[in-house]
Amino acid sequence: MTVAVVRFPGSNCDRDCLHVVEAVGGSAAYAWHQDTALPAGTTAVIVPGGFSYGDYLRTGAIAAHSPICAAVRAFADAGGLVLGICNGFQILCELRLLPGALADNTGGRFVCRLVELSRESDQGPFLSQLPTTLTLPVAHHAGRYVDAPDRLDALAAQGQIALTYTQKTDDGRAALNGSERAIAGVVGGRAHNVMGLMPHPERRAEARLGGCDGRPFITALVKGGA
Repeated sequence: MTVAVVRFPGSNCDRDCLHVVEAVGGSAAYAWHQDTALPAGTTAVIVPGGFSYGDYLRTGAIAAHSPICAAVRAFADAGGLVLGICNGFQILCELRLLPGALADNTGGRFVCRLVELSRESDQGPFLSQLPTTLTLPVAHHAGRYVDAPDRLDALAAQGQIALTYTQKTDDGRAALNGSERAIAGVVGGRAHNVMGLMPHPERRAEARLGGCDGRPFITALVKGGA
């Protein structure tokens, strides 16, 4: 039973993710962007944060065409658990494994700080064990979640809006980055087995890092893939 951590040129949170998987009692292995298959025995996948391919063209756009992503898509389509964090969320949207897209923050600046979040759904393996509120760090320049109004309505109705930022503007967008309906994370797949979020759970999964609010996301991967 192995959690595969996908590495692209420019990934910078891959080691963090592998460390936390092992810290919660799981085993992990890297999958390189040029690989055509996931490691033997893969039971879950993390697409980590960073700046894959230098974020050229559009965040996640080039990575989505890497050989390994065909294997990630097939794994997700078969019901496997896949978690995309920050740049990983962007990549999963480019792969159309998750709805919507991530655009540049409305302020035009990179944001890096702790944020308060609300859990909006309890559907799927990633959300059922989360508290209703949590605090996680963000670090992104293109974290503004966007989609058409009718599709956003559908996401809400289907329980696919996973997390929202608690600080909102008067029109309901995230004060942090302008995300539509303050969306910080969504779930997809036939059993909500795919999740993407802009905050970094792996950066707040141990007491020595200031809190463990991110730990349940990684634990869900380890236990859900068992």
